[in-house]
Amino acid sequence: MDELNKEVSDFKELTEGETVTGKVEKVEDKQVFVDIGYKVDGTVPISELSSLHVEKASDIVNEGDELILKIIKIEDEEIILSKKAIDADKAWQDLEEKYNEGTVFEATVKEVVKGGLVIDVGLRGFIPASLIETYYVEDFSNYMDQTLTLKVVELDRDKNRVILSHRAVVEAEDAVRKQKILDSIESGQTLEGTVARLTNFGAFVDLGGIDGLVHISQLSHEHVDQPSEVVTEGETVKVKVLSVDKENERISLSIKETLPGPWENISEKLQAGSVVEGTVKRLVNFGAFVEVLPGVEGLVHISQISTEHIGTPQEVLDVGQTVDVKVLDVSEADKRISLSIKEIEADKDQQELKNYEKGDDQGGFQLGDMIGDKLDKYK
Repeated sequence: MDELNKEVSDFKELTEGETVTGKVEKVEDKQVFVDIGYKVDGTVPISELSSLHVEKASDIVNEGDELILKIIKIEDEEIILSKKAIDADKAWQDLEEKYNEGTVFEATVKEVVKGGLVIDVGLRGFIPASLIETYYVEDFSNYMDQTLTLKVVELDRDKNRVILSHRAVVEAEDAVRKQKILDSIESGQTLEGTVARLTNFGAFVDLGGIDGLVHISQLSHEHVDQPSEVVTEGETVKVKVLSVDKENERISLSIKETLPGPWENISEKLQAGSVVEGTVKRLVNFGAFVEVLPGVEGLVHISQISTEHIGTPQEVLDVGQTVDVKVLDVSEADKRISLSIKEIEADKDQQELKNYEKGDDQGGFQLGDMIGDKLDKYK
C-alpha cells in the first residue's frame, strides 16, 4: 500500500488550463484516450477535437498521434482535454498577425451553409455570401472542399467571430492588374478588347482588367442611333486609344478609327460619268450636299441642279429627298465629289428628243406611203 501511494505521489499534480503533451492510445467514435504520463489517460471528447463539426473522432486523429492538449477539467480522477482550445489559441495569434499585416493566405472550405462558407483556419472562420466573389453567386455548393485565397476582414475573440473575404483578395489583384494595364496604355495604340456592356451613349470595352469607353460617335463612320446596331456584349473588337486619363482611370477608345474610312478607295466605287442614287443632306446658298455612299457626300452646285434657272436650291430640293445624280469628278485626296442633277435631266431631254425624231421620221415614211397608196387608186 505504501508503494502504491508512493507511485501515485510520483505523478505531477495537474491543473486546469495547463498545456500537456500526450500520445493517442485509443480512438473511439465520440472520444479519444490520450496517455499524458499521468496515472490515468486523459479523454478528448469529439467536441473538443475541432472547432468544426466532426462526425467521427478518427476523421481528426489516429492512434499513435502525438498531440498538444489543454486540460479543461479535472474531476474524480477523470481528466478532460481539448485539442480545439490549443488550436484556437494558435489560430487566434496567427489570425491577429494576418489581420494586422493584411496577409493573403489559403484555406479550405469545410462547410456550405446558409449565407456563406465555413473555413477551417484552426477555428471556425466564415465568409459571408457578399464577400465570396465580386459578382453574385447563386449556388455555393461548388465551393465545397475548394482552397481559396483569403484575407481577414474582421476579428472579435470575445465573440469568437472570424470574418474572412475572398472578394477582397480578388479586388486587390484586380486593382494591381488594372494599374499595370493603365500604365502601359498610350494614346494612338490599337488594342483588342471585349465589349463589356452597352449604354445609350456608347460601349464599354474590357481591355483585360480595365474598361475604356467607345463613345457612340466613335462606333462607326455612319450615323448610329443605338450602340447595339454596331456591337454586342461579349464581342471581341479592335479599338484605337484616343486618350488616357491615368489619374481618373478613364480611357477613351474608338472603333471607327480602326475601320477603313468611307473615302478610302472611293475612286473605285464611284467613277466620273456614272449615275447613282443619293439623299439630300444639306442645302446651302451655292448648292446641295448629297450623300451618295454611307459617310460620303458630294456637292451639286446650284448651276448643276436644274436645266432651268433657279435662285436657291430650296426651290427644287428638300432635305431628305432621294435624287439621282451624275458623277462629274472624284478626288479621293481632297475628299471631294462633284455631282450634277441637271446633266441627268439634259441627258433625258436629249434622249427623248432623239426618240421623238426617230418616231417622227418613221411616221413621215408611213404617211407618204399611205398618200401614195391613195393616189394610186385615183389613177
